[in-house]
Amino acid sequence: MNRRTIYILLLAIALYGCSQETGPSARWQRIAQKIAEDPMNHTSEFVARQLEKGLKANRLIEEKSPYLLQHAFNPVDWFPWGQEAFDRAKKENKPIFLSVGYSTCHWCHVMEHESFENVDVAAEMNARFINIKVDREERPDVDRVYMAAVQGLTGTGGWPMSVFLTPDLKPFWGGTYFPPHGQHGRPGFVDILRRIDDAWQNQHNEIVKSAAEITEALQKQMSGVTKSDELAISVADSVYEAFRDSYDVNYGGFGPAPKFPRPSVFQFLFQYAKARGVGLASDMALTTLQKMYAGGMYDHLGGGFHRYSVDAFWRVPHFEKMLYDQAQLANVYLDAYQITNDDFYAQVARDVLEYVRREMTSAEGGFYSAEDADSAPDPASPDHKVEGAFYMWTTAELKRMVGKDVGEIFAAAYGIAPEGNTINDPHGEFGSSNVLYAAYGADSLSKRFGKSPKEIEKVIQQARADLFAARENRLRPLRDDKIITSWNGLMISAFARAGLILDAPEYTQAARTATDFVLQHLHDAGSGALFRRFRSGEARYPGHLDDYAYLLIGLIDVYEASAEISYLQKAERIAGSMIERFWDTEHGAFFDSASESKELLFRSKELYDGAEPSGNAIAILALLRLGRMLDHDAFLQRAEQALKAVSSQISSAPSAFPRLTAVLELSRARPIQIVLAGAPDSDDTRALLTEARCNYLPNRVVLFADGGDGQEWLAGKTAAIGSMTPLNGKAAAYVCENFACELPTSDPKALAELLGERGQFRH
Repeated sequence: MNRRTIYILLLAIALYGCSQETGPSARWQRIAQKIAEDPMNHTSEFVARQLEKGLKANRLIEEKSPYLLQHAFNPVDWFPWGQEAFDRAKKENKPIFLSVGYSTCHWCHVMEHESFENVDVAAEMNARFINIKVDREERPDVDRVYMAAVQGLTGTGGWPMSVFLTPDLKPFWGGTYFPPHGQHGRPGFVDILRRIDDAWQNQHNEIVKSAAEITEALQKQMSGVTKSDELAISVADSVYEAFRDSYDVNYGGFGPAPKFPRPSVFQFLFQYAKARGVGLASDMALTTLQKMYAGGMYDHLGGGFHRYSVDAFWRVPHFEKMLYDQAQLANVYLDAYQITNDDFYAQVARDVLEYVRREMTSAEGGFYSAEDADSAPDPASPDHKVEGAFYMWTTAELKRMVGKDVGEIFAAAYGIAPEGNTINDPHGEFGSSNVLYAAYGADSLSKRFGKSPKEIEKVIQQARADLFAARENRLRPLRDDKIITSWNGLMISAFARAGLILDAPEYTQAARTATDFVLQHLHDAGSGALFRRFRSGEARYPGHLDDYAYLLIGLIDVYEASAEISYLQKAERIAGSMIERFWDTEHGAFFDSASESKELLFRSKELYDGAEPSGNAIAILALLRLGRMLDHDAFLQRAEQALKAVSSQISSAPSAFPRLTAVLELSRARPIQIVLAGAPDSDDTRALLTEARCNYLPNRVVLFADGGDGQEWLAGKTAAIGSMTPLNGKAAAYVCENFACELPTSDPKALAELLGERGQFRH
């Protein structure tokens, strides 16, 4: 046990003992318990430091969210989102100030330090408003509604989100980050607080009327869709053309800086290339994946991708690492590997997954949410944090760690310069520090340094290992250790597919362990309901559509990787629960929040495929896959109804819905079922499975006729599987379209030929 752990434990014990002696509120006992329950946790360490400073905790100390706990020692009288705050606002007739962010948000940290930690600013807030703090990752339903309001009012959005509401939760004004005082023509937060309070007192009726009109417009925009009796026919071509026209031929990616790794775009382009035989679609995606990896957006020492690039070259990133990015990008690189058979893409996927296993996985197997962009460069000042400090290097540090000669080779390989290499330093924080990016390969460096390419690669590999070890001694960025169901579903899918595609049983096991964790801690087996997040022993908040949909895809992929029928059975039940809770009986498609949800103005319906695919896109995909695996007409019909409901929206803004468009295309493709008859763990079954996994076939599903309970259950869904047996004692593969099957084969080469013949999608 190190000194830091001992210190935090002693502080917790001292606090708890003090609470027993002096008899203060139970809150202090809970604070002590919060620290003691996990002393090595970043959040517990933060709480301990604030208490050491003598700061007083506000009511957010009762929360589990790391983001809310970051604000638990602000002088602001914060409320969590809930009835207590709403009742107080009505009783005192005060407007609500709603602040929404997340734990790894850089500008959220800035606004907290400048305004929410400032006693004078807090006094203005407390006197004039009821102040509510929300973690957008815990409550995406709240975030989604009020972000739409801010975007409608200002034309832009982002976090921290700052919104002013009437006591009945209707928005009337908002924005994002505000400095405490006006500068460069930008209003200051204090000025805004005073002006809004003045308007509330003197123009009250006008504000209430405006808020009602804004809310009505939002509800029309976000709650309904325009039904269509037909599916859009040529929308995929329009989506492809939109991305083709915005493609950066020099550096990859789509559009100007900042550049985001939007995985739904890659998945659409790969699928479009397969379906239409358009090589350029695949080439754009593959080139962008190569450029992203080569740039500073990728962590070349520890693996994993940062959030986005602030420049057009993928060079300087915003350094936070999100679980949903790792999951989706690992899956995209696996797709690229299937398409190209190039080990480069497989290795990137492995590196990402190893980062997640090492840094983002709980002891019980669930996956954590994120790592912050900011960290403290000086251990003596742990609360003074700088973006990217954990990841960047000066030339002096480099030479001190690996020596002058090796340092010169490594500096050339990764673009390190004495003056720093951050060509775009938007906030002037980086100075002479360097972001690692792949500047030159071993062949180029071989001539420059008079060594063979293999010698160069060996030098670089050792230097990377040495620098990684040295970096481990730095203060790490805060890790948001809450476990979110939807993001775990994405990560489960990535590990399961990697286990199958890369023939890596350890990845399949990681997927199974995480799945079992979610089903144990975030699923109510009796009601079929999911919870949104788990942290410190507590599951809380009703699951949203994306929690159900993403987990469904994870369950299906785990089944295909493991042949364990219980995962498919669980998927069928959760799919039924999803339809029951989220289906819009009036307009079709799915609401984002469950029918029993409270504390919301209205139920929204998200279709946009942004950093994460829309819940509707993945819900429909899950129903398509399950329907085709189980011959489940009700699931297939519901998927078609949902697609008709959203078809006109897809046509109206092609580049906004790439994943939804890909699902629409998939719905029109003939499904390919591959049924493997034989013991799942036998060598002959695995040989056939190897061929089944090698091909990029988005319209394929894999089923196992294992001769046991799994096959018996599947036969109850589709009778054809009941008669599928091995051939002459050897495992056999049955390749079917709509369960009309080719003659079975036990020869992996023959299976490869059968699958190769499928080529482009058949519509």
